[in-house]
Amino acid sequence: MNFLAGLCFCFSLVWGDHASEIPERHLYEFQVTNGIAEKVAPRFPRQVPYASRREIRPLVTDFTVKSTIISRYAFTAVSCTMVNRAAEAKEVVFQMQIPAAAFVSNFTMIIGGRTYHSEVTWRKKTGENSILDYDKVVGDGGENGMETFNASAIIPGKNKGVFLLKYEELLQRRLGVYEHAVSVRPMQLVGNLLVEVNILETSGITFLEVLPLQNKQKTKNMNATTAPPSTVINQTENFARITFKPNVLQQAKIIQNGILGDFVVRYDVRRELSVGDIQVLNGYFVHYFAPTDLPPLPKNVVFVIDTSASMVGTKIRQTKEALFTILRDLRPDDHFNIIGFSNRIKVWQPNELVKVTSNNIRDAKKFIFGLSPTGGTNINGGIQVASDLLNHYLANNGKHEKSVSLIIFLTDGRPTDGEIESSRILGNTKNAIQEKFCLFSIGIGNDVDFHLLEKLSLENCGIMRRISEDEDAALQLKGFYDEIGTPLLSDIRISYPENSVEYITQNMFYNYFNGSEIVVAGKLVNQSSDILHVEIKASNSNKYVILEADIKIDGAGQNEITGSEIFEDSKEYRNHIERLWGYLTFKELLTGWHKSDSDVQKEAITRKASKLAVKYNFVTPFTLLEVKDHGFQADFPKEESTSLYTEGIGQKLLTLQGKRVTQGSPSELISKNKQSISTTSADGDPHFVVDFPLSKLTVCFNIDGEPGHILRLVSDHKNSGVTVNGELIGAPAPPNGHKKQRTYFSRITIIINKPRRIYIEVTPAKVILDGRDRLILTCDKSATVKNDDLMVSISAQSNVTITIQGTISFVILVHRYKNPAPFQRNHLGFYISNSKGLSNNSHGLLGQFLYNEVKVSNVTMRTTGQTKRQFSNVVNMLKVRNRSVPVIRKQRKLYNGLHQVDCWFAKNNAEKLIDGVYEDYLVSHLFDCGNDLITNEI
Repeated sequence: MNFLAGLCFCFSLVWGDHASEIPERHLYEFQVTNGIAEKVAPRFPRQVPYASRREIRPLVTDFTVKSTIISRYAFTAVSCTMVNRAAEAKEVVFQMQIPAAAFVSNFTMIIGGRTYHSEVTWRKKTGENSILDYDKVVGDGGENGMETFNASAIIPGKNKGVFLLKYEELLQRRLGVYEHAVSVRPMQLVGNLLVEVNILETSGITFLEVLPLQNKQKTKNMNATTAPPSTVINQTENFARITFKPNVLQQAKIIQNGILGDFVVRYDVRRELSVGDIQVLNGYFVHYFAPTDLPPLPKNVVFVIDTSASMVGTKIRQTKEALFTILRDLRPDDHFNIIGFSNRIKVWQPNELVKVTSNNIRDAKKFIFGLSPTGGTNINGGIQVASDLLNHYLANNGKHEKSVSLIIFLTDGRPTDGEIESSRILGNTKNAIQEKFCLFSIGIGNDVDFHLLEKLSLENCGIMRRISEDEDAALQLKGFYDEIGTPLLSDIRISYPENSVEYITQNMFYNYFNGSEIVVAGKLVNQSSDILHVEIKASNSNKYVILEADIKIDGAGQNEITGSEIFEDSKEYRNHIERLWGYLTFKELLTGWHKSDSDVQKEAITRKASKLAVKYNFVTPFTLLEVKDHGFQADFPKEESTSLYTEGIGQKLLTLQGKRVTQGSPSELISKNKQSISTTSADGDPHFVVDFPLSKLTVCFNIDGEPGHILRLVSDHKNSGVTVNGELIGAPAPPNGHKKQRTYFSRITIIINKPRRIYIEVTPAKVILDGRDRLILTCDKSATVKNDDLMVSISAQSNVTITIQGTISFVILVHRYKNPAPFQRNHLGFYISNSKGLSNNSHGLLGQFLYNEVKVSNVTMRTTGQTKRQFSNVVNMLKVRNRSVPVIRKQRKLYNGLHQVDCWFAKNNAEKLIDGVYEDYLVSHLFDCGNDLITNEI
C-alpha cells in the first residue's frame, strides 16, 4: 500500500514544530516516556468501531535483539515484527527500553512491505527546554538506568509491520565489571524470541556471568549466577557468544504478559599492569586505564541527607539502613560528618569532620536513628553547610595529606525552602566548592528535579544516580557508595606527545575509584609511526606516581582488533574505535554545554556537537531523527519472517530471512528464462563473452588483470545513467597451469545516476543498496527489494538480478566454495540479460560491443621462409569497428557450466578487439563513474 508515500517524521527525543507539516490522516509518532518529548505528528483518527478494535489484537511474531561488543563498545540491533490479523487497519505500538547512556543510531520501519528509513539531521534551533527535557533521558535515565523508545504506526489489514532500531554505547566499568543489559519486554508471548550477545575483547575475557532476568526494578544481586532458562554460553579466551532463546512455554513459566525483564551480561577483561591497554585502528586510538592493587586514599566525606516530610516512611527507613551499612565500611584513615536537612539544617558534629573510630561510628548511628522527616526541602542550605565543613577541614589539614574529599547528597524532592531558584543554587554551589572536592548526588523516587541534581554533579566533578523507590532502595544506595567508596588515585593526568595525537578526549581526572576505568580516545597525527609514548601522573596516598611507556602500535596489532576471524568485515567493524571517539567527544561537549553560563559559548558548542552527531548518525538533543519513505518495496513470501542481522555495526542492515524453500540454482535460472538467456558476460578467470545477435556471432576473450585492479565493464552514465565496475581478486594458478596466477571478480558495483543516484555493491556474501540510506541484504536468503525504478532480486546462494527502469537487467552469479582449493576464491560472474535501456554510446569492456555488427571471414596470409619460399596460411579474421582481429574457434561454458556456447576467441588480452588498451579500462575506485578516456561517442 502506498498511502504513506513521501511522509516525513521526526524522532521525539528532540523538540520540533513539525505537527503542521504532516497530514492529519497519517500517524507516525516517536516519543520518549517520562514526559520527555511531545508528539510531533497528530494521531491517526480512529476509524474502526470499538467493538471491532478489541476483537483481534496485533500479534508479535518475532522479537530479536543482537548485540555486538568490541573492546567495550556495544552495538545493539532490535527487530520486532507485528502482524495485523484483522481485515481493517490497526494501530500498533513498538516499545523498547534502551540504556540511558546509549545513542540511537538508526530507526527503520517496513509497513505493509514499504520501507521507511531514517536519517539524522541538524536542528534548526536548539532551545533551552529541549535540552533540559532531553537531559532527563541522556543522563542516568529512569529508575533502572533505561529510557523508553516508542513508535506508533498503522498496519494495513492482513499485513505486517517490522520495526528496526539500532543504538550504541560505551560500557562503563563499575565495581570491577562491565554490564550490558538488553530489555526483553515484547508485551506478549512470542513464537520467535532471540537475544544474542557477542563479546570480542582482544586483551582476553577473565570473568563472565549472566544474571537472572531483572524485572520490576529488583536489585541485581551481585552474587547471582543462575542464568535464565534456554541461555547458552560459548566462550574462548577472547570471544564469547551468549544466546537466550526461550520457547513460548519457557516464556510463560517466567511470566505470562511478555514482560520478561532485562537480560544482563557481566564481564571483565585481562589488564596490563603498567599504563593500561591501548588499541589503534584506522588512525584512531583508545586508551583504557584501570590500575589495581593500589592502597586506598583516605577520604573526607560529608553525607547530606534529605529529612523533609516527603521522606517519611519507606524512603527514610531505607536511607538509614544504607547509611548504617556504609558507616561500617569506612576505613580508619577516613574522616566524615553527617547532615540532615529539611527547612532546618541539623549537623552531627558542628564545624568539624571526625576520624573513623568505633565510638564515632556508634554516635553517628544514634544521630541517624534520631532523624525524623518534617518540613520543607532546603537543598541550597544543606549543600552550603557541607561545603563549609569540607573547606574548613581542608584549610587546616589538606596541606599535609593526600586525600579525596566528597559530598554525598541525597534528596527525594525539589527545593521548596530557602533558595529555590535552580540557577542560584548552582552558582552558590560552584562558588562554595571551587573545584576543591566533588559532589555526588542521589535522587530517590520520581519527584526529584533530576536536571538540577545532574548539573550540580557535572559542575562539581561528580555524577548523579537515580534510585528507585522500592524494597531494594537500601541496596541500591549501598551499591552506589561502593562505586566511589575506594579512591585509589587523585589528580590524574594522561599525556601523549603533542606531535603524535590530536583531538584527544578528556585526559585529566580528579579521582580514580577502585573497580572503575579511565578511558581516553583520540586521533593519531603520524599514522606511520609504530610507537606511541604514554605518560601518566597521579597522586596515591603520600606518593606522587609517574608511569611511562612506549607502546608499540604497528599494523599487525591494529588488524587484530577487528575480530575478522570471528565477524564478517564491514565498515563499522573497521571503524569502531573512531565511533567510540565520536561517542566520548559528544558526551564531553554535552557536559560542557551544561556547565557553561555563556550563551555564545553554548551556541559554539551546539554547532560543534551537532556536526559531530550528524557525522556519526547519533540522535541527540542537538539533532533530529527524520523518518522518510524512500520508496523501496520489500516483497516476502507469506511464511517469511523479517529480522535484523547484525553483520555490520550501526549500519542499516537487514537480513530478509525467507522460508526453507529450494534455492534458486543456475539451472533453474536457465530453465525459467530459456527465451532470454544472455551470453554477454564476464565470468571465471575472467572470461569475457560478447553476443552479437544481429551478426549471429559470439566472440570471446580473456583479460589477464592484476589483483586489486578495478575494471570498467559498462559505462553509459551520460545517457541511461548506468555504470558497472568490477574489482579483481587474485589466486594461485592450478598445478601444471600455464598461468602464474588467476584473477576473479570479488566485487561488482552498479552506479545509477538517473532519476536519482543509487549505489549497488555486490559481493559473494551480500548486496548493499546505498542511496540516502543503506540497505544490506544477505546472499544466503531469497528476497526482492524494489521501487518504481529499481528491483533487486536475490536467489539464495545463487544469483542476484538487478533490473533498472524495466529496460536494463544484469544477472550476477555467486560462486562460493564450501571447501575451496588453494587456487579457488569465492567470486562473481557478470551477465547482461537486457540492454535495451543502454544507449548506443555505451562503452566499457562489454558495453562497447552492444550495438555493433561483426563479420568473420577467411583471409589468406602469405609468409616467406628462410629459403625464400612463400607459404600460404588461412586465418579467420574478425572485422569489428573498422579493425581486423585474428580469431580462432573455441567453446565457452556459462552459468557454472550449465550452458555452452561456440565463440570466436581473440588472443593477446583482446588486443585490437577492444578500443584502446587494457589500461584504458582501469578506474580509481569502485564507484568511479567519471569521464572515460574512450567512448563510442562521435
